[in-house]
Amino acid sequence: MDMQIALILGQDGIVNGAIYGLMALALVLVFSVTRVIFIPQGEFVAFSALSVVALQAGRVPATLWLLVALAVAALAVELWRWKRGVAVDWASTIAWCVVLPAVACALVLLLRPESLVMQTLTALAVIVPLGPLLYRLAYRPLADATVLTLLIVSVALHGVLVGLGLLFFGAEGSRTPAFSDLRLDLGGVALTGQSLVVVAVTAALVVLMFLFFERSIVGKALRATAINRVGARLMGIPTGLSGDLSFALAAAIGAISGLLIAPLTTIYYDTGFLIGLKGFVAAIVGGLASYPLALVGALIVGQLEAFSSFWASAFKEVFVFTLIIPVLWWRSLSSRHVEDEE
Repeated sequence: MDMQIALILGQDGIVNGAIYGLMALALVLVFSVTRVIFIPQGEFVAFSALSVVALQAGRVPATLWLLVALAVAALAVELWRWKRGVAVDWASTIAWCVVLPAVACALVLLLRPESLVMQTLTALAVIVPLGPLLYRLAYRPLADATVLTLLIVSVALHGVLVGLGLLFFGAEGSRTPAFSDLRLDLGGVALTGQSLVVVAVTAALVVLMFLFFERSIVGKALRATAINRVGARLMGIPTGLSGDLSFALAAAIGAISGLLIAPLTTIYYDTGFLIGLKGFVAAIVGGLASYPLALVGALIVGQLEAFSSFWASAFKEVFVFTLIIPVLWWRSLSSRHVEDEE
């Protein structure tokens, strides 16, 4: 290995680490607010990219019908709860179950976007509402369950979504056009415009998330829910709505990740699972609690994957997932074990 090869591998590691960082941020956000280890996070990656592929082929993406079905089911559940005398937040229910699915249907069926930008926005409109709808149907009824129970639900939901992905999109892989065709040569290292877009969008999302959690009332409410769910509820913060919002942000992050990497690699119906697992390794480095450490972990995972693919490409996944063992060992020695507050 010479310096030029090392720089090329380092560049690949940064780009991959940026995507894993986004996934890690989404996983940390969902876990800290709802205690859910959201294994299906990667499905948003595949669904968004393959939805754009369907739009480019002039087809209606099957994810739209999934969105409509989940919206109808969630609305039926809310009506059933209301008839049983349970208080229902109709404003958020109408937004997630009626308004946003209607906007997605209008964009896909009436507007029929042809430009890449509009197809990207349409895919986001279809995928983002899936997050809160899945939360309302699969997780909110078990909000007080143990973390293990919620993990089992996540595994089951992952299996269902992967199966639906195969049914919707088939076993063939696809790519989307790059957002930028720019090519630069810096010291013999070729930089593509799409790689720069990935890093720039990741940096922008990290900054926006920092500002959201530090400066906005909604972001501070999410932080309060993450720190102490019972205390946040006593202070009047709607923890159920916090779950909706955290899953919506996770779906948005996953969808954007899929749109960013689709021009760089072929996306299959199950591609998101492996990406999500690597994001989970990065999140474990941060203890599923620290956003900065999760980003650092993502960069480590990206670099480890890039350089191990050069020395032992057949075992690069083994090296990445083996990283979780020393991290868990170190955390088991350094963490103070306490009983769960709830």
